[in-house]
Amino acid sequence: MGKRKVAVVLVDRANYGRLKPVMTAMKAEEQLQMQVICAGTMVLERFGSPVRIVEHDGFSVSSQIYIELEGSTPTTMAKSVGFAVIEFTSEFQRLKPDMVLIIGDRYEALAATLAASYMNICIAHIQGGEVSGSIDESARHCISKLAQFHFPSTLRSADYLIRMGERPDTVFHVGCPSGDIALKLDRKLPDDVFSKGVGGHVDPHKPYLLVVFHPVTTEFGIEKEETLHLLRALSDLAMPTIWLWPNIDAGSDYVSKMIRSFREEHKANWLRLIKNFPPEEYLKVLANAACAIGNSSSFVRDSSFLGTPVVLIGDRQQGREIAKNVLPVDPEADAIINAAKHQLSNGHYVPSNLYGSGIASEQIASRLARIEPYIQKKLAY
Repeated sequence: MGKRKVAVVLVDRANYGRLKPVMTAMKAEEQLQMQVICAGTMVLERFGSPVRIVEHDGFSVSSQIYIELEGSTPTTMAKSVGFAVIEFTSEFQRLKPDMVLIIGDRYEALAATLAASYMNICIAHIQGGEVSGSIDESARHCISKLAQFHFPSTLRSADYLIRMGERPDTVFHVGCPSGDIALKLDRKLPDDVFSKGVGGHVDPHKPYLLVVFHPVTTEFGIEKEETLHLLRALSDLAMPTIWLWPNIDAGSDYVSKMIRSFREEHKANWLRLIKNFPPEEYLKVLANAACAIGNSSSFVRDSSFLGTPVVLIGDRQQGREIAKNVLPVDPEADAIINAAKHQLSNGHYVPSNLYGSGIASEQIASRLARIEPYIQKKLAY
């Protein structure tokens, strides 16, 4: 019997950051043949073409597909899903995987899941069962209901999946794979880590803020106001700040435009804008930040392994399980300022094992090699 072909779907930089240790473990499994499909912002130059990082890390990329329609509006997101279903279908037909590995809650990942489901390809899903804000939660639960096997990151998530009707014997609580990197990380930052990008000089060996702020799809239209509140807060704090580019969701063009305009109009020499970091480098930057401010899921799960103080803004991650290092606030300037000052005075927290103990990847790869794929799902009564 030949090796089991597993197609790993990567649709953005966060996908790869969390799947890289799983992919490394899969390469070590003799019974697995990995096929890497890069799509979404993984292949877009304006996001730094993270596919190049994948290849640089020694992974063979089986396919690069372009699925994103320009505009960053609810309409272009919906059309991108439809276009992505077509493109993923073509690639699955060409590659003929035995299984497809999906992580998270992105709309691009949902499209890949829909394509695989209707092609009778078994699906394994990482990070199902979690609760959050925005359309991402609905997409995540859709993926879970279409997937045959589940690798949730927390005990509560595993319980939620079973309560949603998933068979207990298909739910494997393993933890979040990003912890496999974070807990073994050499946190020392190179002197030139912030040399890329544009804006003021930020010394990596002195206190700095890390900001990631994405639009909230279900609140399309208010991202300008919320970004302005965040910019006002950061201007008041006036600490050296690294701001990573937002994702491609509806409203992201407005967020990006406001950041650029603010930096140019206000001569904000404390602000440096950077598109992307490789996975380990990003975790080092997060680990060394005096405080992380924004609404990225990374600031919930990845920061828990590192103890980095976090100010979590708005509703995008509403309902997620958070460790003690995370302080949720409303998207208002004064609230952000007060929370940031509190977190800065507190300093780093004791790391948490809420999202796992750093041994998820080997467990996932081993299960993928040994579980028996099946197609027709039934509710567990």
